[in-house]
Amino acid sequence: MLDPIRHPPDTDEQLLTRLRAGERDVFGTLVRRYERELFGYLRRYLGDDDLADDVFQNTFVQVYLKIQQYEPGRPVRPWLYAIATNQAIDALRRRNRRADQRADAVTSSDEDGQNRPLFELLPTPGDGPPESADRAEQRELVRAAVDRLPDLLRQVVVLAYFQGLKYRDVADALDIPVGTVKSRLHAALARLTEDWNASQESGTGTQEAVQIPNV
Repeated sequence: MLDPIRHPPDTDEQLLTRLRAGERDVFGTLVRRYERELFGYLRRYLGDDDLADDVFQNTFVQVYLKIQQYEPGRPVRPWLYAIATNQAIDALRRRNRRADQRADAVTSSDEDGQNRPLFELLPTPGDGPPESADRAEQRELVRAAVDRLPDLLRQVVVLAYFQGLKYRDVADALDIPVGTVKSRLHAALARLTEDWNASQESGTGTQEAVQIPNV
């Protein structure tokens, strides 16, 4: 008996085109395909697992509601990231408004930096391997510096370096020119390096540059 012919899975673009045509059964396939990637992005961006889960759900609600706006053949990944980023921005605004309205506002659960975006700090050439305690302290300093980045800078850094999107895809996701992506990344790196150098000067007196690994 001959084995059944196995067809390759649909591309993301094919899935959205089918969903746009009314084939609702492909929606679950799309969600499962992007679940880990998009949730990881939102968790890093928002610094809150529960909020990231809510925004992830809202993102795919919006995908379903806006499916007729999808142009067949358009790259899906940056389109999904654009929706997710907009949903994340809205969620942060709502959370900040609620915090402002509370007279007895409590400290947010992520004040200690847990689940905030974290860049690995690469030793400068010629340095020996850092002690684990020093490494942990460095990571805390970098985490704090990242947390202070303005949203516009943090967006491009998370998309480009944590999520591995190409500059063109980052530009499409944020609806900005590629040149703006590059300038914001440059500005973010400059701020991180400035913060790091300042912390080193006030501590050991040494200066090292914050570097972000290409992933």
